[in-house]
Amino acid sequence: MKSELHSLDDLGLQMDLQLQQLFHQLNNQFGIILAHAELLESKASNDISRNRASQVVLSVLDAIRTTRQLHQLHEPSKPVL
Repeated sequence: MKSELHSLDDLGLQMDLQLQQLFHQLNNQFGIILAHAELLESKASNDISRNRASQVVLSVLDAIRTTRQLHQLHEPSKPVL
């Protein structure tokens, strides 16, 4: 019985580690998208292109906030910056 509980604890820790890695990877991907969208926004030669890039920037920022909320639900004891 104890070995089964220990195995479940190990599985839970492995899943937590995998989830942490996924959150980290997702944040890295959002950072790349955000950087490119901000660059496009700053270099846009017309209002239409600038507005489209601005929409991407706002959407990525919203996605980052959503990811942080999901992370907070997963680990409510750790503050999300």
